[in-house]
Amino acid sequence: MNPCRCGHLGDPALACSRAPRCAADYQAKLSGPLLDRIDLHVEVEAVRAADLVLPPPAEGSAEVAARVAAARDIQTARYADHKARTNAEIDGELLEAVATPDEPGRQLLAQAAEAMRLSARGYTRILRVARTIADLAGADAIGRIHIAEALSYRRQAPRN
Repeated sequence: MNPCRCGHLGDPALACSRAPRCAADYQAKLSGPLLDRIDLHVEVEAVRAADLVLPPPAEGSAEVAARVAAARDIQTARYADHKARTNAEIDGELLEAVATPDEPGRQLLAQAAEAMRLSARGYTRILRVARTIADLAGADAIGRIHIAEALSYRRQAPRN
């Protein structure tokens, strides 16, 4: 979604005349429980015309697709004896069995849960995303780095 109704919040060339109120009013239309169900929040800046002539990224679409396919194969094998097919579908004991982070990761998640005021739903979603990030990296266990990346995709609740 856009950051505000006009979509120009944060753009120095096209400044929003109603900022920051425009963004607050626009984003208030979405409830917290709805936003809590969205696993990945990524802010993407507009692409400038000058950026289009830059060399392609180091990792192309084919390489990314191969990593995603490998991660899906890992999940298919992991959940062969279960009703779930992907990390997004696991919870309860199965989630604890496959998505328990190492001790530094557990400590980071506990601190973040407090600081970010994560709901129980948000907490389990972080674990599922971290498990997927670990799968994409080819890691057997979830480490602090995977938890940190999963947390970076989480939208923080507004502070009063």
